[in-house]
Amino acid sequence: MSKHVSGTLLLSFPLDPAATKPFYQQIYDHLREAILNGSLPAGSRLPSTRLLARNLGVSRTTVLVAFEQLLYEGYIRGSTGSGTYVEDVLPDELLLSSLPTTQSQHSAQDIQPFAGLSQRGQVIASTTVAPNQDWDPQIVNRAFRPGIPALNEFPWKQWSQLVTRLQRTIPPELFSYSDPAGYLPLRREIAAYAHAARGVHCSAEQVIIVAGSQQAINLAAQLLLDPGDEVWIEDPCYLGSRSALLSNGAHLLPIPVDRDGIDVTYGIINHPSARMVYVTPSHQYPLGATMSLARRLALLRWAQRTGAWILEDDYDGEYRYTGHPLASLQGLDRSERVLYLGTFSKVLFPGLRLGYLIVPPVLVDAMSAAHATADRQSPIFAQCVLTDFFTGEHFSRHVRRMRSLYAERQAILVEAAERSLKGYLTLPAAESGMHLVGTLPAQVEDTEVLRIASKYNVVASPLSRYYLHQPAQQGLILGYTAFDEQQIRHGIQHLAQAFADLPR
Repeated sequence: MSKHVSGTLLLSFPLDPAATKPFYQQIYDHLREAILNGSLPAGSRLPSTRLLARNLGVSRTTVLVAFEQLLYEGYIRGSTGSGTYVEDVLPDELLLSSLPTTQSQHSAQDIQPFAGLSQRGQVIASTTVAPNQDWDPQIVNRAFRPGIPALNEFPWKQWSQLVTRLQRTIPPELFSYSDPAGYLPLRREIAAYAHAARGVHCSAEQVIIVAGSQQAINLAAQLLLDPGDEVWIEDPCYLGSRSALLSNGAHLLPIPVDRDGIDVTYGIINHPSARMVYVTPSHQYPLGATMSLARRLALLRWAQRTGAWILEDDYDGEYRYTGHPLASLQGLDRSERVLYLGTFSKVLFPGLRLGYLIVPPVLVDAMSAAHATADRQSPIFAQCVLTDFFTGEHFSRHVRRMRSLYAERQAILVEAAERSLKGYLTLPAAESGMHLVGTLPAQVEDTEVLRIASKYNVVASPLSRYYLHQPAQQGLILGYTAFDEQQIRHGIQHLAQAFADLPR
């Protein structure tokens, strides 16, 4: 068969609107079966997502989700500027070759990569929360891995003293079952802090303690969405939110992002009946835009008019280096449509596994029940230590100190990049955040740059992986908060070597 697939093979196959499987799953199943049975041999070019969507009568997003799952599972590969192709070696074949010889009588089609999983389980197993899911500490902590705070600058001595004191004084009854919404003294501290620092309006009862942002997004999706419900997401978007929403059956609608944040007008015109929108208005991830006041108000008006929910992720809102941190979207909400998400992974340390979800009063009981169903309650001892960390004013001092340190480290990164990467990477400074986004020259692929950079022990995130719509913008997401001046300068030098090694 030709490398270019004929139109009749893939451009028209039946989709059943009455089936329990959503359209993206039906498209995925059809393409995967064609790959496995040889109708689409290795190296075959697939039709464009736009053409396939038009011929099937579905949205391009539906086709993109099916392609994304095939890409994650290793059945297809994308090549910038030339299309999408069937992989030369399929995951089923790799799995078969790794099995003991006693099982060699089974065919590749007998052995499925997600054998025994439900359809929802297959989606969950095939999703990702980060472009490089290698959790080896030696790799996670290499420059310029984004999203990691300065762990060696955390006040471990004060934290240890609080732990030791609490171990001696904590009442035994606190180790029994407790309120699924969380430790009330901590919820009071968070409510007061969120109001003072982020302009959030809430009572302690509206605060639900969760195991980080990922669980918060999952709980919101489980409680507020039915399979197939439409959800606006920023494009590009945080992969963890995309994975959580997909795994709960959401129909994702990518909305473009520009310098003023998510394009609300585009969303209203093209997808007016969405059930939810996921946004990072204070510091869009990954591009770093701040959502304008006009768009914030337009989004709130739309949500009030349609009854849609807004999930506001304020993942690093504490770190603004010019002026005061911006007020939250939730603080502007008068119709109680916003769920506000905060995490301690970025401001303290990821291993703490504590975050919070501030919900409208009407959702308090339901969200507490959802949390109880998920894991009953968050670890009480860690909540007690964190409460003391707040009341002893260690938290506010730490945030102020890190804000100053991170501003210094960003300036070092920008200066080093300007000196050593000119012509390779354009890396402007930003007013807030924990990472910078560098843009690449035309025809340079971010994944190829990072493949070579890994040989020099440099780790970063490729911007293109965060897009649903294609073609994606090519760039590098460089975290700087976890790295001192020497690490930043050495990392930039090694990145320059990687650029020099690119084929001409």
